[in-house]
Amino acid sequence: MARQQPQAPPFTSLQSRTLLLDNGADTIKAGFSSHLDQDTNSSVEQCHIIPNSISHSTRDRRTYIASQLSTCLDFGELAFRHPVENGYIVNWESQKAIWEYEFFDDGAKARGLWCEARATNLILTEPSSAPIAVQRQADEMAMEEFGFGGYARVVGASLNAYTDSAFGDGEGEAGVPAECLLVIDAGYSHTTVTPLLHRRVLQSACRRLDIGGKTLTNQLKDLISTRQFELQKEDWMANQIKEDVCYVSQDFNVDLERVWKGGMKDRRRIDHSIVVDYVLPDYEEIKRGFARPHDPSSAARKRQLGIGMPREDLVVIANERFSVPELLFTPSDIGMQSEGLVGTILQSLNALPVGLWQACLANVLVVGGTSKLPGFVERLERDLRSRLSDDIVLRIAHAENPIKHAWTGGQRLAHNETALKQIIVTREEYLENGDGWMRRKFLGKTGG
Repeated sequence: MARQQPQAPPFTSLQSRTLLLDNGADTIKAGFSSHLDQDTNSSVEQCHIIPNSISHSTRDRRTYIASQLSTCLDFGELAFRHPVENGYIVNWESQKAIWEYEFFDDGAKARGLWCEARATNLILTEPSSAPIAVQRQADEMAMEEFGFGGYARVVGASLNAYTDSAFGDGEGEAGVPAECLLVIDAGYSHTTVTPLLHRRVLQSACRRLDIGGKTLTNQLKDLISTRQFELQKEDWMANQIKEDVCYVSQDFNVDLERVWKGGMKDRRRIDHSIVVDYVLPDYEEIKRGFARPHDPSSAARKRQLGIGMPREDLVVIANERFSVPELLFTPSDIGMQSEGLVGTILQSLNALPVGLWQACLANVLVVGGTSKLPGFVERLERDLRSRLSDDIVLRIAHAENPIKHAWTGGQRLAHNETALKQIIVTREEYLENGDGWMRRKFLGKTGG
C-alpha cells in the first residue's frame, strides 16, 4: 500500500537536487548532485558506499540494516539477507527498509544522505534486460511509495560513458558521453559485457557470465571448509580472505605446479612465496584476520595447537589463492557449461555489426569490485589478445575507482541540465501520462 503523501502542486520542472542510486547486489553507491552546481567536476568523496543487506547476528542477537553494519563488533556467523539476487531486486520489502533507513530516517541527516523525496530527482540504476515485473515494481516504489519529484531508471553500465575517459584521450567532458565503450563489469552477482554507442546500450549484444564475487567467495569457503576449517557460516570472513590474498594467475598451470605436492616420494619443493598463513579473527583479541608468510616449522604448528603459547586459528592458503579467481576464465572447473570471460566478450562482439568491433576493442573499460583482484586486467588483456587477429587494436583501461565509476558518471550526467532533462520524468509528466508512457520513455520510444 502506497505511503500517504502531503498534498502539493505537481512539479513542472526538474528538481534542483538529484539522488544518484547505483543499487548493486552487494553495496549501494549513493550521493547527491545538482545541475545548479557550478562545479561540474565529479568527486568520489561525495559517493557513499552502503551495504545492501540486512544482517542478523546470532551472537549479540542484533539485526543490522545496511550501514548499521559498521557498528557490528563480532561478525562471526553473521547471516545476511540481500534484496538483490542475480542482479535483480527480488525482495522489495527488504530493499524498501534499507532505502527508508538510509535516505528518509532522521539519522540520515547526520550521514549526509537525507532527502525530501518530492523535492528530489532520483536516478536509479538497473542491469540490462531487467524483467518487466522488476522494472514496474521499481517505478512504483519511486513514484508512488516514495513520491520523488523526478525519476529516471537507467542501465548502470551506461553511466560509465559520462566519466572522464580512463584512456587519457580527453573524452568524457561534462554531459558529453564517450562515443563507444565496451564495459566489462565484474560485480558481486555476475560479470556483464555491455557495449555502448553514444551512451546508449546495445541491448542485443549484452552478455552475462554468471560468476561474480559471490561465486568466488562461496568457492573459497567450500575449499577451506573441506580441507581445513569450517567456514560455511562465515560469509564475512571468507570474503575478507578472498580480498586479502586471492589473485588472478597469469599462467594457471605454472602456478599450480609451483605449489603441487605429490606423495611421499615426490621430491619437488613447494614454492612458499605463493603459500600464506591466514590468521582468523576471534573478534576478541583479533578483530580482523590477516595474512603472513607461510611458516612450515614445528613452532608454527605448536602455536596452532596452543602448546606452550596462546592458540591461533589459521588456515594455510596455497593454490586456493589463484584457483578460485580462475573460475572467471574457466567456469568448467566447477562444472558450468559456460564460456569464460573472454568467450563472453567475443559472444558480445559477434552480436554487433563488424564495423563496431574495432571501436569497441579499442575502448574496453573494466569496472566492478571483483576487477580489483590483482592480475585481473593483465590476464584479461593477455587472453583476449590471443583470440584476436594481429591487425586489431586492443586497448583496455581499468577504472581508477572501479566500484564508484558508474556513480561518478551519473554525477557528471546530473550536473548537465540538458542531458538530465532528456532522461528524467517529472512528477507532472508522470501524473499526466501514466506509468506506461514513463516506461516507454525509458526505452527511448516516446520521442522525448
